[in-house]
Amino acid sequence: MSFGQGGPQWGPGGTGGPGGGPTPDWAALAEASEARTRRRKWLLIGGGAFATIGIAAAVAITVVSANSDDSSASNKPASELPATADIPGASTDPEPSFKETTPPPPPDPKDFIASAKKDKAPLTPEGLFPGKTYTAGESVYKKGATDSTEKCSSRTQSALGAVLARNDCTRLIRASYLKDGIAVTVGVAVFDTSADAAKVKAQADKGLVQSLPGKGIADFCRTGVCRGTYNAYGRYAYFTTTGYTSGKNVTEKDTKAYAVGDDLARFAFQRINQRGEAQASAAANAPQQ
Repeated sequence: MSFGQGGPQWGPGGTGGPGGGPTPDWAALAEASEARTRRRKWLLIGGGAFATIGIAAAVAITVVSANSDDSSASNKPASELPATADIPGASTDPEPSFKETTPPPPPDPKDFIASAKKDKAPLTPEGLFPGKTYTAGESVYKKGATDSTEKCSSRTQSALGAVLARNDCTRLIRASYLKDGIAVTVGVAVFDTSADAAKVKAQADKGLVQSLPGKGIADFCRTGVCRGTYNAYGRYAYFTTTGYTSGKNVTEKDTKAYAVGDDLARFAFQRINQRGEAQASAAANAPQQ
């Protein structure tokens, strides 16, 4: 038998309950309870899922919102980016500038031999004509006697002596060299300025430096014809007197005598120039004051 909707159902052959009344259908009751429990679980799970979706949406919104501030600058092409001065933290101070410096030119050697005020290196026959020989190419010249005097005109022929005295020669240094019977005396006259030496060069078209024998070199150019040269460089005028120790005359076609004289004239120039180079080099390497 059955009762109205929702009432307990009694199955056939059921045993009686307390007081002898009808026995409840425990299986049906258990199923009903189980169904209610399942509905509550789904409600709880469903509610949790909705809550999770809500949180995720909130996080997504927050992330997008945070990124939106930066995307306006980082996603633009370089031409649209703000100038350096507009970027936070960028320095607006001008870049440091440095003046271009150029090292001074090296000293000119000729400046040091142009006047006595700057030409301060010791001046001696051995310093001007060092060693025992002079080599020019394949030619080797043996050095003989040397000397030095402040009385310049006393070691020259009179015509040249007058020129040296007129232009205030302060010293005359001589050295002689020998090769194959041809001897040369080189004379270097010293003046206070290059202007004085230039005047001597312009006026010294007559007269010779006296020959200097000794130390293996016999007398020469005491008689006969000898060849003479003259020139000037810086505050120095330099001369050569070339002749044969045999007394033979030097002629204009005597290429050997001319070559020997030219070699020694070139040597005198080189030694004067080296004097200037040595002083210029010392000045360049000196500590700056």
